[in-house]
Amino acid sequence: WAQMLPQAVIIGQVMMGATTEVWEFRTSPRARRLSARVHLDGRVEIVLPRGASREAVDLFVVRHRSWIEARVAERRAHAPAPFPPRDIELHALGQRWRVHLAGGRGAPRAEAMAPGLLSLRGTGERARLAAALREWLKDHCHGPIEARVAELAAQHGFSFGKVQLRCQRTRWGSCSRRGVISLNVCGAFQPPPVLDYLLLHELAHTRHMNHSAAYWHAVEAVCPGWRALDRELSRGWRHVPSWVFS
Repeated sequence: WAQMLPQAVIIGQVMMGATTEVWEFRTSPRARRLSARVHLDGRVEIVLPRGASREAVDLFVVRHRSWIEARVAERRAHAPAPFPPRDIELHALGQRWRVHLAGGRGAPRAEAMAPGLLSLRGTGERARLAAALREWLKDHCHGPIEARVAELAAQHGFSFGKVQLRCQRTRWGSCSRRGVISLNVCGAFQPPPVLDYLLLHELAHTRHMNHSAAYWHAVEAVCPGWRALDRELSRGWRHVPSWVFS
């Protein structure tokens, strides 16, 4: 384990009840401690800091095994929603879109035909259709979310460079030293106060590029209820449709 290179992945077999599960053990040069992630599809990923010993990893698994097993069972208890989805609920934007599978020739593409009506055109397997929906999602959400960032920045005296939207499995957002705020488009599926907290969280990084006491004091000043919202954001993946990551 100590010789694992950054980003190296070991596939491990772990007994869960009477079955053998495959877990991913991945080293990260950014990790400062061991952590466990259970993805929407039930996949388990253990993230290791560089130089983590086999003994430390084994102890971590023993301590957190019950929590991991419970999350895996929770994920698998919910069958994937039908695809294409009938509706797309963008709670943070106060929008609901009805999806019409129009078919036709050509590469898959999603087009807004009227307010609240989205047409999914073209041919292809599920993965290509889902990719078309994701592209529409990022393009559609960028303007409203960027406008909300600008509104909150003006309200609280922050300044930033620009806003980027991405589709990520594990990170909600980041802020570069040049003031570029990168946000997970999955924030659009969250309740409006949770999205606002995420935006303020990243805006506070334009003043403090760390998670120091001064940083959290800045967050507290603009978002007094941030602790409850942070907990809600950490559970926010449950609001994200399965097709976003298919």
